[in-house]
Amino acid sequence: MKILSNSPGVLWDCHMHSEFSADSGTPTADMIRQAIALGFKGICFTEHLDPDYPPTPDDLEFALDIPAYYTKLNELKVTYKNQIHIHFGIEIGLQLHLKQYFHNLLKEYPFDFVIGSSHVVHGADPYYPEFFQGRNEEQAYLEYFESILENLDAFHEMDTYGHLDYIVRYGPNKNQFYSYEKYRNILDAILKKLADTNVGLEVNTGGYHYGLGEPNPCTDIIRRYKELGGEIITIGADAHTPDKIGYAFDRAAQVLKECGFEYYTVFKDRKPNFVKL
Repeated sequence: MKILSNSPGVLWDCHMHSEFSADSGTPTADMIRQAIALGFKGICFTEHLDPDYPPTPDDLEFALDIPAYYTKLNELKVTYKNQIHIHFGIEIGLQLHLKQYFHNLLKEYPFDFVIGSSHVVHGADPYYPEFFQGRNEEQAYLEYFESILENLDAFHEMDTYGHLDYIVRYGPNKNQFYSYEKYRNILDAILKKLADTNVGLEVNTGGYHYGLGEPNPCTDIIRRYKELGGEIITIGADAHTPDKIGYAFDRAAQVLKECGFEYYTVFKDRKPNFVKL
């Protein structure tokens, strides 16, 4: 285990988006300058790549110009080299038929960090209310978690799994009737698969921003991941605008300590480095 130097608080935000992601219009440099102003030691951009994303009401297309993104980030690394560490990451939207595509992609580019996330479930994204039409909330949540296990059985070459209960942000009742216990069997299968394949679990503080009072995934899932042997924990705010960088990181750190974690993880060149909480 490589331990990075101790620092007070969580000073790395390892999940953020900028103008290279379809759902953000923020200049990349603006995100960097805000992270510097907040005193962050380092950040990792994880721009969206969701091939074969379904048509949406707002006509978003989650393609990614990786060469342009890589070139721009290298330029900005030079500009801000004395002020902050900047890592080159990506958030890939997992679907069963994309496993070979992602396998090839990850060999082609020198990413520091790869988040695997489930946005599209059997052809639809629960971000949009239409996903919940014709099924009750519990059925929708269960289908989402089952799709995660399907994805993990097919592909686990990422470094961490992003916002594992992402769907709860958008459910008709959000997390009012949701709990780890309600979906224990499928969630345990997911967490065991992550631990067994050495894939990390992301603590995504977007859950606080969405009013859940919890990160994504919720505290009980984080605790269970630890109980099942999981050690790799990454932290990101899922910021698409500067004001969300590092959002509620103090609360996330406290949750991790309560769940028995002493370190969080920062990836460089796809290798985990452990930072004391």
